[in-house]
Amino acid sequence: MAKLDVISSSLVAMASITSSISRIDLTPWDLQLLLLEPVQKGILFHKPQLQNTPNIIDHLKHSFSRTLDFFPPLAGRLGTISNNDDNTTLYFVDCNNAGAEFTHAAAPTVSVADISEAKYVPEIVSALFPLNGVRNFEGVSNPLLGVQVTELADGFFIGFTANHSVVDGTSLWHFVNSWSEISRGLGKISKNPVFKRDSVPNGNRAIPIPTIHKNLLPEFIRPPLLERFYHFSKETLSKLKAKANAEANSDKISTLQALLALLWRSVTRCRQISSNVISSKEVSLALPVGTRARMPLPDGYFGNAVFVSSFRISETELLQDGLGQTGLKISAFVTQHTSKESIVGMLEDWVKKATLFRLGTSNFLISSSPRHDVYGNDFGWGRPITVRSGKAQKRDGKMTLFPAAEPGGIDVEVCLTPETLLALDDDVEFMEAITL
Repeated sequence: MAKLDVISSSLVAMASITSSISRIDLTPWDLQLLLLEPVQKGILFHKPQLQNTPNIIDHLKHSFSRTLDFFPPLAGRLGTISNNDDNTTLYFVDCNNAGAEFTHAAAPTVSVADISEAKYVPEIVSALFPLNGVRNFEGVSNPLLGVQVTELADGFFIGFTANHSVVDGTSLWHFVNSWSEISRGLGKISKNPVFKRDSVPNGNRAIPIPTIHKNLLPEFIRPPLLERFYHFSKETLSKLKAKANAEANSDKISTLQALLALLWRSVTRCRQISSNVISSKEVSLALPVGTRARMPLPDGYFGNAVFVSSFRISETELLQDGLGQTGLKISAFVTQHTSKESIVGMLEDWVKKATLFRLGTSNFLISSSPRHDVYGNDFGWGRPITVRSGKAQKRDGKMTLFPAAEPGGIDVEVCLTPETLLALDDDVEFMEAITL
């Protein structure tokens, strides 16, 4: 792996010493993620022509502090109140301005092209993110947000690591969008975060959960993994959606559902090929379902507003169904589980019996969203070239979705065992659908 040197690392507090909020109780959507790893997303830029690196780093650090003024939870820590009588713990965000982590690093032998044009995601990418190995419940003593600005031979990579019990992808990108606005010289941000939990059932209630050390399992051991980005243009996705609906004699399959059907079928087929085993065992699809529009929640709601829902079918059924029938089943499943009533019911059930997610319970997992504003993040020297994610929560079968650089397209970061990913490159149905 190429060499990376950390030049400096420090805690950055809010520019203002006062905050309008001091504590935020975690909702079930937040609490269920305590055992998992954080959110890690990063964006790649060409190096500005007329600015030197020290000035860029100083400017980013100063604007980072000013942006934290609008997002006090990200400068805080998790707080806890333990009850030894029933072995439960209350978790909340303590907005104590302990500081977010800001790291300046350098990888002078790595170029922009080494990252953006590599067939497979290079190993160096995981080192471009701070706070690797920290799990969400460890936010009691670790920053809830870390930023690493890495100077490359001809560019910069800005990597973000955010505690997933405090933010989801939408809230993380909200912060990044806001930071880029402050960095460009705007005096205020275009969308203020909303910290009130009035719109979330049980949102204003402190919810005790079983003490974390009672829940810990042996660390999940990842097999060797390989990652690759696949690009689907707007035109390609339109054709895929039309094909899926035509096969199913339907108009109910969305573009995203058609894409998920393609990915799920292709990966399952390639796993059979790489293992030389044809199986009728059940396979699962774990799908994040956003609740902001479905509840609805206020625009700018800051925190987690996602739940993961999954369903299972046999490998045989999945591969025999075809693209259209698989897409139709995904569509029906989403419709069944995304009404406001079903969401409220799941929240109420969770409060009665708190269950914390653990890595390793699904063999096909969808993550992130192509609706996030990735390419609007101009810090003063132009839009990003591309986006990458860190090693947190990476596992065999994880599909991370991003918007493509051009409008209407979707990029998928596919994480699989090397044998399966190599088989995917030879899968006729999949390769016919992608835009290289």
